[in-house]
Amino acid sequence: MVLIVDSGATKADWIALNSKGEQIFMTQTLGLSPEVLTQEVIEERLANNFELARNSSKVERLYFYGAGCGTERMRKFLKSIFAQFFPKAKIQVKEDTFAAIYSTTKVGHAGIVCILGTGSNCSYYDGHQMFQKVTSLGYILMDDGSGNFFGRKLVRDYYYHKMPQDLSLAFDKEYNLDPDVIKENLYKKPNPNTYLATFARFIIEHKDHPYCKGVIDKGFQQFVNNHVMQFELATKVPIHFVGSIAYFLKEELTEVIQRNDMILGVIRQRPIEGLVEFHKDTI
Repeated sequence: MVLIVDSGATKADWIALNSKGEQIFMTQTLGLSPEVLTQEVIEERLANNFELARNSSKVERLYFYGAGCGTERMRKFLKSIFAQFFPKAKIQVKEDTFAAIYSTTKVGHAGIVCILGTGSNCSYYDGHQMFQKVTSLGYILMDDGSGNFFGRKLVRDYYYHKMPQDLSLAFDKEYNLDPDVIKENLYKKPNPNTYLATFARFIIEHKDHPYCKGVIDKGFQQFVNNHVMQFELATKVPIHFVGSIAYFLKEELTEVIQRNDMILGVIRQRPIEGLVEFHKDTI
């Protein structure tokens, strides 16, 4: 059995294939980012999934692509957990950028591949190798244009009284904005980045409001300025995107890309389908 996994900060999609490349099962867990989760939490999320638990000894190969796997230390940490849970598997752990690349581009074709989901990232793919100009420092300092970026902006503007009154009332009605609840989720519970990203649903649902339009436009332009424009070929090769923020705000994202004289490529909500096709060639 071969397991192919695309794990964002919020959730992870798992697809199991047999030796013929046929799907055995598909399942989902909460995200397994090693940057924000302890070993105990990751082990619990694996064990609590029925399909994974009952098939753990049948897995021969595991291809895991995940948020928070950008450093060797984090990859080794996660690989050691998987080695215990899937004792017979040969394990490969890569950062989620590779999932985005394999899902949107073909070997031999150059492009810039971006992630705009709970977090954000950007890489250049020359058709064979991946290159990055910016080392991510995580959700607190970076992640421009992402779900937690927009969620943080909304909460800050609400508390600084910068959100228009009509939106402020709707925002207060939609979420529990008690300061103790917010601080507990940010500073005491796991996955504070995922918690912030839950607020981004509001900006998607109200994207036609002038305030939200402005926040979205500035957020995407900031991502383009700080990430995409790092590459000399930014206006020469297609710019591909994966992630829920890119997918549900594709019109707004398209406008920003075109305004910067860039070539819009593929926009996918989830890269798992493209990943499966990529790995079928190696089975």
